[in-house]
Amino acid sequence: MAYLFSTSLLTGLYLLLTGDLSPINLIYGALLSALITLLLRPSRITPDFRRLPGAIWGILRYIVLLIYDLVLAGIQITRIVLDPKLPIQPGIAKIPAECESELAVALSIHALTLTPGELVVNIDDQKMLQVHFLDTSNSVDKVKRAHRLRENLLRDIFI
Repeated sequence: MAYLFSTSLLTGLYLLLTGDLSPINLIYGALLSALITLLLRPSRITPDFRRLPGAIWGILRYIVLLIYDLVLAGIQITRIVLDPKLPIQPGIAKIPAECESELAVALSIHALTLTPGELVVNIDDQKMLQVHFLDTSNSVDKVKRAHRLRENLLRDIFI
C-alpha cells in the first residue's frame, strides 16, 4: 500500500511539474515514479498528524536560524579576509552530537559545514564532531550554542 501511495504521489507531482497530460507522459511518469519508489523504499511508519503543527513551526524556526547563522558567519569571514592583519586562530574543537536521529545529526552537520569558517572533519564513535574553525577565539562557544539549538529544533521536528 505504501508503494502504491508513493508512486501515485510522485506521478501526480511529475504531471504537475511537466504540465503535459498526454498518455505517453503519463506512462513515463508512472514508470519513473515506480522506479524511484522501488529504489527509495517508502517508510511504513504511520505519521502522527498531531505533531504536524509543531514540526512545521520547528522547520520554519530552523530555516530562519540557518539563514541567520549563514549571514552572520559570512559577515565575520568578510571582516577577517579584508583585515590586513588577517586575525585568525585556526583550530579544531570537539562538539557533542546529542541527537539520536541520524537524519537530525546529518542535517546539523550539514548546517555546520555550510556556515563559512567552519567545517566538520570527523565524527568519532562517541558521536563527537570534530569541527575545524577559521577563528577559534570567539566562535567555538557560539557554534556550540547554535549547534545545540539546531539539534533541539531538529529533535522537535523528527521525534
